[in-house]
Amino acid sequence: MRTLSLLLLLLLHASLQLKCDKNTITAHIGGEFLLSCSYDTQLLLSNKYWCQGESKRTCKVLVDSEGKIGTSQWAHIIDARRRGLFVRVLGLQRKDSGVYWVGIDKPYADIMTSVNVVVTEVPVSKPQLRPLISLMEASTCQGGPVTVRCVCSRGSGVRYAWYRHTHPEDVLLQSSADLQLTCVSLQEDAQLYCSVSNAVSSERSETLRVTVITPAHTLCSYVVHMQDQAVYDCTVSTTARTTPPTTCHTTEEIQPDNHTETHPFLRAFTGVPLWYTMLRWGSFASLVIFICVFITCANVTDKHARKRRRRRRRRRDGIRGRPKSAC
Repeated sequence: MRTLSLLLLLLLHASLQLKCDKNTITAHIGGEFLLSCSYDTQLLLSNKYWCQGESKRTCKVLVDSEGKIGTSQWAHIIDARRRGLFVRVLGLQRKDSGVYWVGIDKPYADIMTSVNVVVTEVPVSKPQLRPLISLMEASTCQGGPVTVRCVCSRGSGVRYAWYRHTHPEDVLLQSSADLQLTCVSLQEDAQLYCSVSNAVSSERSETLRVTVITPAHTLCSYVVHMQDQAVYDCTVSTTARTTPPTTCHTTEEIQPDNHTETHPFLRAFTGVPLWYTMLRWGSFASLVIFICVFITCANVTDKHARKRRRRRRRRRDGIRGRPKSAC
């Protein structure tokens, strides 16, 4: 009984000499953590170390405060003396999960405290669907294939899967990021979506709708509807392509009528209001009349000015030609 009590007192004393703010740390792959510890001021000059292993007797020292073991690119231990002890680990990987120890050298028995590190996958984000070709190229109207890519911007160890909405359960189409739509795989309308997942989370994309206009194995016609993507209307091109041929063939080509009436007042029938056309032409006519009146007035003013200058010149010449009277 005395031996057990003595052992408990030793453990309590050791825990008071070294104490960390966490005993379990959970972080994501590629992440980091910072462990802060405080210790007895009597151990200020002792060497501190970061050790990996299930047992404190057999654990492997990764880095120490005095640089005796060597430096590590991802694990650092900083002894700030009276401000405490700090352990920082960068670039975590799944293999880094396990039990670690913060230790302080002491004669006969080191002071150590354990820390359990758990490294998990990064949660996945909601996937986005992106076609590898523009849906406005109308290739689907002639049965061309379209590849849709499922993009997950965040997450580690991501697994991709494409599903088709069916009743009572959705059907798995494939387990990859790219889905190719072809005439063979599209014999009827379909609603598809992409699912992404890893060990810690899962998400699914918006629904991709496919409308089959003309089902066929080689020359089908379909329309792909996706969020934030413009869609080409295959109705016109499909109608023109599927119109049955007639039994009569003309020997002359129909020439377009290039002699279109270009009278300005007929432009109202093209969508421009008649009052706007008349107002525009009226403004133009007013501008022409104003310019003509201005030019005419300028010419008249210039003519009167020349006449006045000639009269003044004649008067000056007449005064100079008169004989001076004798006094």
